[in-house]
Amino acid sequence: MKEHNILGVILAGGKSSRFGSNKSLSKLANNKLIEHVINKIDKYFSEILVISNDSNLKIENQKIKIIKDCIKGYLGPLAGVLSAMKYVNSFENKYKWIITFPCDTPFFDNVIIKKMIEKTTLPKEKIYLVKDKKQRHNIFGLWSTSLENILEEDLNNNYRKVDLWADKIGCNFIEKNIQNENEFLNINTKKDLELAEKIYKKNDFI
Repeated sequence: MKEHNILGVILAGGKSSRFGSNKSLSKLANNKLIEHVINKIDKYFSEILVISNDSNLKIENQKIKIIKDCIKGYLGPLAGVLSAMKYVNSFENKYKWIITFPCDTPFFDNVIIKKMIEKTTLPKEKIYLVKDKKQRHNIFGLWSTSLENILEEDLNNNYRKVDLWADKIGCNFIEKNIQNENEFLNINTKKDLELAEKIYKKNDFI
C-alpha cells in the first residue's frame, strides 16, 4: 500500500482556541489525539508530514517530518495544505498528491484512504474531499501538488475557507456511507474529548 506517489499529511496547525490548549497533544485513552491519527494512517504511507506551529510537539516515529505553516499568522487549513505542497515540490518528482487528515478526528474509517489512493489514477482531477449524506468533511482531502501556485495566490487574495476554494478549483467528492455515527466526531472542546473517551470505553478500544 505504501508504493504510491502520495504523501500523508496531518494538519495540526490550528490555534485550539475552543479547547484551551494544543488539542493534538491531549490524551485519549493511552495515546495523544495525533497519535491515534498516525496509528490509523501509518501503514499507507512511506512518509508522513505533520503541519504544526507548536515547538513542543515531538513524535517518535522515523517516517514523520514536522514543519510549521509556511505563512505566519494562522490562515486556516488551506495554509497547512499549501505548506505541504511547498514541502513536496521542494523535492523533484517526489510526490504528485497529498492526502490530508485532521489531527482531532480519531474515529474515521480507513476505507476513505483506500478510496483516495484509487482516485490518484484519474489525472484530470485535482481535488477530492470526503462527503457523507449530510455534510462535507473538508479536511479529509486528496490534493494535486500541481495546485501550489494557484493556492498561494488565492490565499493572498483572502480565499481562506476550504469549501469555497475547492469549489472554485473544481471539487470532486468521495462518498462515504456512515457506518458509525461517531466516525467524524471532531474534538474541539474538553466536552468533545470526554465524549470521545466514553466512545472508546463503550467500544472496548482500551
